[in-house]
Amino acid sequence: MEWVPVKSKVLAAITYSRRWRQLYLKFKSGEVYCYRNVPVERYTELLAAESKGAYIRSHILNQHPHQRIHSAVSSAT
Repeated sequence: MEWVPVKSKVLAAITYSRRWRQLYLKFKSGEVYCYRNVPVERYTELLAAESKGAYIRSHILNQHPHQRIHSAVSSAT
């Protein structure tokens, strides 16, 4: 899977696993989330959406099981 950089106020890049139907969103904050059971149509619609943030709020967030893969918060030493 290759990350696709996107123009967005909230997202930095997007990638998708057709085999596992998983959408990965890399936010500008540095956090990465994996959304499961996402149809490929959602991925292509997201790539084409004029507002990526509005699209993910309407069609991805709170509609698909997800998990944080990478946190932007670094541990203090």
